[in-house]
Amino acid sequence: MRYWLMKSEPETFGIDDLRARPQQTEHWDGVRNYQARNMMRDEMKIGDQIFFYHSNCDEPGIVGIAEVASESYPDFTAFDPDDKHFDPKSNPDKPTWFMVDVKFVRKLARTISLRELKTKSELGELALLRRGNRLSIMPVSAEQWAFILALE
Repeated sequence: MRYWLMKSEPETFGIDDLRARPQQTEHWDGVRNYQARNMMRDEMKIGDQIFFYHSNCDEPGIVGIAEVASESYPDFTAFDPDDKHFDPKSNPDKPTWFMVDVKFVRKLARTISLRELKTKSELGELALLRRGNRLSIMPVSAEQWAFILALE
């Protein structure tokens, strides 16, 4: 099993939105970064655990846990000209973009803020804390996962 952190703006799609979906599951669409796409397409497996992170809000931070609920498959929003994630260069016969389904596991007892995470020397190698890292999906080591959960 692997561990991940996935960012979403709560005004667009937050942890409560995921919890409210049928079977508490939703596809994670709209990723338009090749590195993040490759992680979803090539590395994520069913059952992998995810920190659900709220970004671009008053208190950015980890707010919940989800899990990967499907193998990757083509991101159909790339083919829909009416969708905000439409990519006219993406071809259904040879898709460029992929997504996975994610399933709600639980909300954390409290938000573990980005500010707090930055104060923990044990998390110095956490991809989220690296300068210039703007990826919406990033790996988390088993040690980092356990340490962050212990902060809850």
